[in-house]
Amino acid sequence: MIEVLAKLGRGPVFLAGEVLECVITFTNPLSASSTSASSEMLAWASAQIHCQFHASENRVALPPSDGSKHDVQAENETVFVPNRGERGQCILSTPPKILFCDLRLDPGESKSYSYCETLPVDGPPSFRGQSVKYVYKLTIGCQRVNSPIKLLRVPFRVLVLHGLKDYQFPQDEAVAPSNPFLEEEEGLKKDSRLADLATELLMVATSRRSLHLYNISNTRGKVGTFCIFKTVYKIGEDVIGTFNFSEGDIPCLQFSVSLQTEESIQEEFQRRRGQPVSFTVHARHQESCLHTAQSSFSLPIPLSSTPGFTTNIVSLKWRLHFEFVTSGESAGACLVRGSQSEAVTWTGVEQMEVDTFSWDLPIKVLPTNPILASYVSQFSSTNSITI
Repeated sequence: MIEVLAKLGRGPVFLAGEVLECVITFTNPLSASSTSASSEMLAWASAQIHCQFHASENRVALPPSDGSKHDVQAENETVFVPNRGERGQCILSTPPKILFCDLRLDPGESKSYSYCETLPVDGPPSFRGQSVKYVYKLTIGCQRVNSPIKLLRVPFRVLVLHGLKDYQFPQDEAVAPSNPFLEEEEGLKKDSRLADLATELLMVATSRRSLHLYNISNTRGKVGTFCIFKTVYKIGEDVIGTFNFSEGDIPCLQFSVSLQTEESIQEEFQRRRGQPVSFTVHARHQESCLHTAQSSFSLPIPLSSTPGFTTNIVSLKWRLHFEFVTSGESAGACLVRGSQSEAVTWTGVEQMEVDTFSWDLPIKVLPTNPILASYVSQFSSTNSITI
């Protein structure tokens, strides 16, 4: 028996273009006092990254693929196929790397190997939607002599920040920030600089503030104004907006604001022509606001959510969805005198005519620092299997 342990040192979230590093440890768990006859042998071990794509048959019409070739190979359990037994199609994969051949482990002995691979920049982000899914995994395959292959899958999350792949790092290392007291490998140094560059680009894109004012009105007149200071955010930030109903001609009884994503399938891949898009609500604020002059809301963008993106099959966009309930009467008619005594009591009417209308405001949501996103990831940094 051999225990295989895979550990992602920095966490299970990465930016496309970064270097994924995983330390894989093979251990013979028997006591060191056991006889040499208890030694374990592995013929080889290999590792590979792949992205698995799965689509809902009720919503997405995909063209025929060459996936049958993988199914034939999957029947032969001595061939290393990382996506063997997985649902959907493998749309992206890195070249497999051999970790070792002919490994012998004595009782209590363990050996560790480091796997490093640059994540492709032209792939989609990790996404689990109502119509499609993009799932990234590192698969480690190992085999005993004359035995079937055993697979250890390490799921992780990929965030895509557009523009990183077009950036050219300076050739002269002297002009790049560096720490002379630390010795870094060239690949890790560039990877660190890539993460720093992404953080800087995100900071610049999401820190710009300018006043955006919108008039809220229906067919009967003005209800109020809405103010928001920016429309570009990172996941993990709060979307903050304010309302001013004091200048409105029509009394607003209630409003709600929903933070939503809109998942739409490209027209050529739709199962039915003109099929509706799918909406997902991530946060919602609702408030009664009759006789309220000003109000505000704050909606958090979950760190576990997917930033907006577009592929040849699906598009994901973010928006704020507003719903307003207004009175069909003047503000004074919304109250009635409760008694004719010296102490007058005003109460709300039991029935009144209302109008409802909605409004959508598109916003842009970008990734964040992958280390920050790792804190709330559903994936574990450590995975193991016994063979």
